Amino acid sequence: MQKELSDHTEILVRFNEADPLGIVWHGHYIRYFEDGREAFGNKYGIGYLDFYRNGYVVPIVNVECSYKKSVRYGDKIRVETTYHPCEAAKIKFSYRLFNVKTEELVATGSTVQVFLEAKTSVLQLINPVFFEEWKNIHLRAQ
Repeated sequence: MQKELSDHTEILVRFNEADPLGIVWHGHYIRYFEDGREAFGNKYGIGYLDFYRNGYVVPIVNVECSYKKSVRYGDKIRVETTYHPCEAAKIKFSYRLFNVKTEELVATGSTVQVFLEAKTSVLQLINPVFFEEWKNIHLRAQ
């Protein structure tokens, strides 16, 4: 199939993301995935507002996270985000989170998003035209 696209971003773990022991609460890893998707969207011109401007919303319907090592307040993490193309009307990403200082893998995960028509919330069974055009530009042209 088509090639994958990747991006990475770095995040400094904030005080309010940690518990009293200084360890990041597990739910924040999902937010780090979102930070990775936003950075990916900025790089490749396919952010949430681009979907909305074209009449769609793209809710997450599946998320998985596998925790490998604890992240602590003050750590800097690198989120590596990879888009996996598919023929179905879905957007699939995988994630790898690393501690920047130690280069240790701290978590892996994935998300699946679907296309809903913004005004009616009707699930789309085929990819919207603008998304197919985006895929043609970024996946097949290179």
